[in-house]
Amino acid sequence: MNPLKAELLSVALEAAARAGVLLRDGRPDDLGVAATKTSSIDVVTEMDLAAEKLITDFLAERRPADGVLGEEGASTTGTSGVRWVVDPIDGTVNYLYGLPSWAVSIAAEIDGETAVGVVAAPVRGETYRAVRGEGAFAGDRPLRVRPAPVFGQALIGTGFGYLTERRAAQAEVLRALLPEVRDIRRGGSAAIDLCDVACGRLDGYYERGLNPWDHAAGALIAEEAGALTGGRPGEPASGELTVAAPPGLFEPLQARLDALGAWRD
Repeated sequence: MNPLKAELLSVALEAAARAGVLLRDGRPDDLGVAATKTSSIDVVTEMDLAAEKLITDFLAERRPADGVLGEEGASTTGTSGVRWVVDPIDGTVNYLYGLPSWAVSIAAEIDGETAVGVVAAPVRGETYRAVRGEGAFAGDRPLRVRPAPVFGQALIGTGFGYLTERRAAQAEVLRALLPEVRDIRRGGSAAIDLCDVACGRLDGYYERGLNPWDHAAGALIAEEAGALTGGRPGEPASGELTVAAPPGLFEPLQARLDALGAWRD
């Protein structure tokens, strides 16, 4: 493995592990909302802020010349060509309610391309990782997507935004898609959903409205496990639309979502 990528993986694994311990063991019984973002139900907790500070302080100590983009406001440019993309708690509402589907997501970009991704899900007891060109793993177990089923037998994960207009549009897409597939799952963490595609626990996944920190690490892990990822046909995954599935399912899923207007509110 490239020495730089190996170093970045080591740093990401340690940062995610430290944050995971803080979040799992330090969650107060009376945890409350510290702030809101896009709407009154898009929440930030005190633990989001504490975990992001832990991660960014650690990155600054170990890799001081790197840039950082964090969900809760951390943003530095850096001079090394490496940028960290950090979501301290992906699945904050799950975390707030004591549900298990939340994760720490850390990706490292080299010259704008995601090179390393780590998603730590402490309550699951699993950490997923990938280095571009080196495969994807949960611990030491190699990950591989499920073989593509026929469209009507696909189990598809998705998520919903926090703005009323967007949720209404997403509900219309879901109403049309649900009768056409095996079933739909809504876990509440995009990072975990993408890792579940990598693990073969979901056949595919789509969502509108993701930010870079939501999908940077998880998408790389899915890709290195054999998934295709993208947005609208011919476009990369973006805030407009993110789709992940194995070859053979990705194409019809992407086309159907495009036809349903899953990329617009």
